[in-house]
Formats: sequence, structure tokens, C-alpha cells
Amino acid sequence: MTTAKTTGTATLTDGVRAEATIDLAALRANVVALRQRINGPAVMATVKSDAYGHGALRCAREAVAAGATWLGTAMPEEALALRAGGIGPEQARILCWLWTPGGPWQQALHADVDISISGRWALDELLEAVRATGRPARVHLKADTGLGRNGCQPHDWADLVAAALRAEAAGMLRVVGLWSHFAAADEPGHPSIQAQLDSFAAAVASAESAGVRAEVRHLANSPATLLLPQSHYDLVRTGLAMYGLSPVPEVGGPADFGLRPVMSLTTRLALVKEVPGGHGVSYGHHYTTPGTTTLGLVPVGYADGVPRHASNAGPVQIAGKWRTVAGRVAMDQFVVDLGGDTPEVGEEVLVFGTGERGEPTAEDWARAAGTIAYEIVTRIGGRVPRRYVGGTAQ
Repeated sequence: MTTAKTTGTATLTDGVRAEATIDLAALRANVVALRQRINGPAVMATVKSDAYGHGALRCAREAVAAGATWLGTAMPEEALALRAGGIGPEQARILCWLWTPGGPWQQALHADVDISISGRWALDELLEAVRATGRPARVHLKADTGLGRNGCQPHDWADLVAAALRAEAAGMLRVVGLWSHFAAADEPGHPSIQAQLDSFAAAVASAESAGVRAEVRHLANSPATLLLPQSHYDLVRTGLAMYGLSPVPEVGGPADFGLRPVMSLTTRLALVKEVPGGHGVSYGHHYTTPGTTTLGLVPVGYADGVPRHASNAGPVQIAGKWRTVAGRVAMDQFVVDLGGDTPEVGEEVLVFGTGERGEPTAEDWARAAGTIAYEIVTRIGGRVPRRYVGGTAQ
């Protein structure tokens, strides 16, 4: 039998090398806070990439319990897994937006998944699946309003809308959504923001004048949900913010938006030893001890998702003190200089958490690695077990 030991804001199950604790009560509270903030539009809980590393099915259930009526996935396999996990269309609509030729169109139709279409090739493949299954599709037409990624360019928009409306008239689909995605909503004042707002308004007006009667128009991602109320339309797509991390750290941290981080990552010291001054540490000796000191071995590495770019920079908390990665992060482990302290082997190491008791956060790691908090939580690998606390949804 294993038990969970509590230190600060994290817990670590006895006998476990490392563990990501997922606070589902915090996730539900974040969804409620976001719903209150937007005051009207529906909420899509974005659970792509295994819910940003938090566990898609568990997080989807809790988000729906907290009032999200839509779920968002990138890959069709992610959407199908949610339906297979018991989330039916009566509980939440699921939108899938990243399709490739030969994708599982028929399976998505059978599972009642909403499908995003950005070009004629995709519409043609979808209609083949409709003919094969006899099941009409629910389609969201995506406009490229300036991100330059997925989405239909303005010069092709009228043709795509017309083709979709012809298929709708034939009873093969319903255009239920019109949408796009921001390029720089996390950079207040960026000139692309207003340009995309204007472009999306024009795309919507064009489609509606052609006869589209969409259920939802949606443009806002997490930063736009927090900062751009004019972008909310009928539905907002909340990703990082739902997991309690700020998508706009230069504007405010999670608490400034009424959010609380959902994931904490904890491990334990595997070795503590005294070394002399001038001792090289880890590959390449990019850190050398300045004098006699103690080193602690932390048994997680880049195979677990700890970014190698945080070598000599990533922070952890051990026995209430911040320590910094000493030398390179290796595949399975890294070292910290304990400065002469001698905590016991097995002492918990809080890699990141909520920050409420002074521990590092995912944002601290993002800054140390020169990346964004999205990547820090999403990259925590499958060999780190997830432990869920505070759940209510079945």
C-alpha cells in the first residue's frame, strides 16, 4: 500500500520516483472564474495534447462539470478518445481542427464530432465520408485572419463558403461554426490584433450574407479571453488559462486573473554527497563547484520533460529553500548545489507548483529555459505518473 506525503503545496506518493499532482478542484474553479469573467459566451475547454499534459479525459470531465459546454482538440484521435471515454454529445460538443488527408472522417461522423474545415480538399474528403456513412456533418469553417497557419485565406473564403452551403442545401452538412485564431493576442497593442478582429468580422459578414447561419462564432483564445472582450463573440476557447497559468505573464500572473495552477511536479533526492571545490558537475562540466559543498541528485531529466535549456538555471525547492540546476540537465537526472546543507536522501524536491508557499512555478521554469509555460506543463512525459486530487466528475 502506498501513501501520499505532503510537503508545502505538493504531495508525493511513497515509493514513487516522481509525480505530477493534478488539482481538479483548481481546474473547476478556473473554469468558473473564466465563465464569470466573460459573462455570457459559452466556454470551450481546450484539452488537446492530453490537456496540456494534465490528462485529457479527467480534465474534460471536470471542465464539463464546471460548466464548459464545448471541448476542443487538435487531432481527431483526441476527440475520438473523449467520446470513447464516455463524454457524449449531450454533455459537450467536441471540435477537432487539425486534419490531414486520409484522416478518420467516418469515425468522427459516427462519434458526432464537430469538424473544422479550412480548405476545399478537406471539404471534399469529408463529403466522401458523409456519403459513405449517411451521417451529415457538423462543420466549422476556419478563416485565416492573419496567423498564416491553418485556415482559409480571404481570397478563397467565398469559394469555400459557397461549396459548404451547396453541401448544406443537399443535406450533407450544417455549417455550425465560423472561427479563426489570433497570432499575438498575448502581446497587448500588437498591430495584428485589430487587423485580425477586422478580418474576422469581414469573414463572418461575408459568410452570413451568403446564407450561413452559424450556431457559434469564435475567435478568442486564452489571452483574448482575458484581455479582449470584443473578441468573445458566442464562444471562447480557453486553454492555458483553464490550467491556471497566465498566457500573458507580462500583464499579470494567475492570481491577478482569479486562476490557480493545476499541476505540481514533485520528486525526491536520490543522493546527497560532499565534494571539494573545483569539482565539475554533469556533462561537459558547465558548472564547477566554487568551494567545498554538497550536491543533491534529482532523478528527473529531459526524458521526463525537464527542459535541457534550463541547465544552470532551472529552480527547485528543497526543504524550503530554492536551489538551481547545477550543470546540464541530463536525460534522467540533474544536480543541484546544496551549498553545504545536508538534507536526507529521499527529501522531497518540488520542481514547480502553485507558488503559493514560495516554490517555483511553471512560469519560473519557462523563463529559465527561454520558453513559455505552455511548453513546460505539456512536455512532462508519460513516465511521470499523474495523481489526481479534488475530482468530482465521474
